[in-house]
Formats: sequence, structure tokens, C-alpha cells
Amino acid sequence: MFSFWQKNNKEHFDFSLLGSDMHSHLIPGIDDGSQDLETSAELINGMAASGYKKLITTPHIMWDMYKNTRGDILQRFDVLKEKIKEKGIEIELGVGAEYYLDDYVKELLKKKEPLLTISNNLVLVEFSLASEPIDLREILFEMQMQGYLPVIAHPERYVYYERNKSFFEELKSSGLLFQLNILSLAGFYGKSAQEMANYFIKNNFYELAGTDLHNQHHLEALLNPALTLSLTKLVDSGKLINQDL
Repeated sequence: MFSFWQKNNKEHFDFSLLGSDMHSHLIPGIDDGSQDLETSAELINGMAASGYKKLITTPHIMWDMYKNTRGDILQRFDVLKEKIKEKGIEIELGVGAEYYLDDYVKELLKKKEPLLTISNNLVLVEFSLASEPIDLREILFEMQMQGYLPVIAHPERYVYYERNKSFFEELKSSGLLFQLNILSLAGFYGKSAQEMANYFIKNNFYELAGTDLHNQHHLEALLNPALTLSLTKLVDSGKLINQDL
């Protein structure tokens, strides 16, 4: 894996400039990401070779599909950490979660159950990629009332808001953070998502950049030189807080 990156290191973006990745699916067998420990180790080794110094992995909590709890995630994360230690891979690992804003999350908030954060009070959240959620604003507000700072995962992928960007301006004005999926910059999720990502960069919407890494295909796609210009511009803006995680 290291040699794979080494052969291409003159082309791809230097991810040490970001320092930390805060969105990935590397705990095996828990969602649609890595399915076994060996694959997780290979992916993490590849991320280390790319320049990353810290990975904060964020398994899905999406109750209709991935019934993951805080306790289960932490237990499985400990197993992953031990595997990486055995392999001698030198990288710092952290754990959070990617919360799909559904009735289960509303119940967690109602009971004031502690949420898994990516750092301090930052909570990574997502919602439907197909249609506008009904009570999104209410859930986000309740998170803020409980002291959390929601981070909107991959806002550029909610393309049904493409002609209603005031929605995103409203979220920003309420104090929320935005996280770019890096591969959006190379059209990995389609042209509309790519155009939205560039719009958000131009208008200084992003505070965080993440890989949303699930598999080897994603890892190899990070080598795309088409990412370099936009990522360099984003880093040079001084807006990103990845290094502080």
C-alpha cells in the first residue's frame, strides 16, 4: 500500500497539509465501509502513506440500516486500535459517528444521551440525499441547545437544494459548520455535487474537509490530481480547522 502511494506522490495532493481526516468508515463490519480488520488496516496504512497524521473514523448511526450504539462503536474501535498497533502503523486514531437525523437521534436527544463527537463538542450529522427533511432545523437546534456544534457532512451532495442556496446560508447563519467530501472536487458524486462544492469554496462555507473513506476505490480516487488546485485553495484560505482536531 505504501509503495502504491509512493509511486504517485508527485501527482496527488499532500494530505499532511490537512493533518487530520474527520470522516471515514473504517471500523469493520459495522456499516457500509470496511468489512474486516485486514481491509481496515490496509486503508489506514494507505491514509498514513498519503500524509495524514490523524484519522477520526465516523461509522454511520442510521437506525433503519445501521443500528449502532455508542457502546458498540467504542468497543469495536478498541479492537481496531489494537490491530493497528500490532501492524506498527504510525498514525493517531480517534472515533466519532455520523448521525443520520432520524427519530432515533431525536430520542437520544430527548433522553440527553451523550453523543459521539469528532472533537470537543463537534457532532457530524447527515440527512436524506433524496428529499428535504421535515424537522431538520428542530433537531439541529436541539443539538445546539444541549451544547453540541453540528457539522453538516457533505452539504454539496444535497443537490435538491441546488437552486435554493439560501437554505445553506440559513444553516451557516445559525452557527453550524460545513464539511467537504474531498472527492466531490473531482466529480466523484456527479457534476452537480462538484459545482456545489466549488460554490461553497468560493463563498467560504467549509471549515472541515473529510475523505468519507469507505473502501479501496475511495483511497485510490484521492490520488486524482484534479483535487489539488481546489484543495490547495481551500487550505490557503485559512478557514479549515482540520489541523486543530
